[in-house]
Amino acid sequence: MTPNTTPDTTAARPRIAAVGAIALAGALILAGCGDQTGSSSRENGGSSAPLFHKLPKKYQDSGVIKVGTDATYTPMEYEQGDKIVGIDPDIAAALGAELGVMFRFTSGTFDGLISSLNTGRQDIVMAAMSDTRARQEGLDDKGKKTGEGVDFVDYFTSGVSLLVKKGNPNKIASLDDLCGRTVAVQRGTIYEDTFKAQAATCKKDGKRTLTIEAFDTDAEAQTRVTSGGAVADLNDYPVAAHIAKTAGGGNDFEIAGGQVDAGLFGIAISKDNTQLRDALKDALNAIIKNGTYAKILKKWDVTSSAVTEATINAGK
Repeated sequence: MTPNTTPDTTAARPRIAAVGAIALAGALILAGCGDQTGSSSRENGGSSAPLFHKLPKKYQDSGVIKVGTDATYTPMEYEQGDKIVGIDPDIAAALGAELGVMFRFTSGTFDGLISSLNTGRQDIVMAAMSDTRARQEGLDDKGKKTGEGVDFVDYFTSGVSLLVKKGNPNKIASLDDLCGRTVAVQRGTIYEDTFKAQAATCKKDGKRTLTIEAFDTDAEAQTRVTSGGAVADLNDYPVAAHIAKTAGGGNDFEIAGGQVDAGLFGIAISKDNTQLRDALKDALNAIIKNGTYAKILKKWDVTSSAVTEATINAGK
């Protein structure tokens, strides 16, 4: 975390926890949770793991599931030393214990993660990615087919909130207050889509134009807000709350308005990898049932984001 004039350079999509909890994340990882870069399938139980037999042979043989992420999104996933840690890595580690394999995280830009599935560079994506029909079907924001769709195993729920400069100098209370303003957002996210939809609403209602500036990372979008170049950023509520509480010692940002548009986060998987998809669903249901999932969410102070069962493509 950086001083007052610089936003949280690792932050980006739900919540969470105080600075102390974040700082201790690496040391206080739940048993079997956390980044698994140095582990092996034998350490996770291998063929003795309860759901190992559910996996495609490819993963049984390699002992590894390759995970694409964007490790700039505290506390969902972020870099701590030479490891990627956070809520998603903790959940992945728990899934790995059930399946008997290692989940190996690699960070990249968010808007390239789905293509990494379709090219085979990654097996799954865990990056606080919203499960949407557009992503399921490979559609752009105009409904045009632009690529291969993906399947999702839904594991987390969150709404979104506006993040504004501390003191809310522009008196932003809702999306409707953004007409005639400039906003900043991370490119390729559902938040960019939300701003585009609001821009269309402003135009339809005869109001002034909403200007959207999109950046590769949310940290860049945050900088734009703190510098005064944009009036708001948009994030999942838990992440926005964490940023507001911690960036600049709590002096850089605040949340404007309430939480809206609650939706599901999903583990993204290629549509032709149905056996792995179903194995992940079974593993998620197992950790929900045995209590490990609840312990992870409690650790990160996101219990309100829990799902009660694993679902496939339940997003809208």
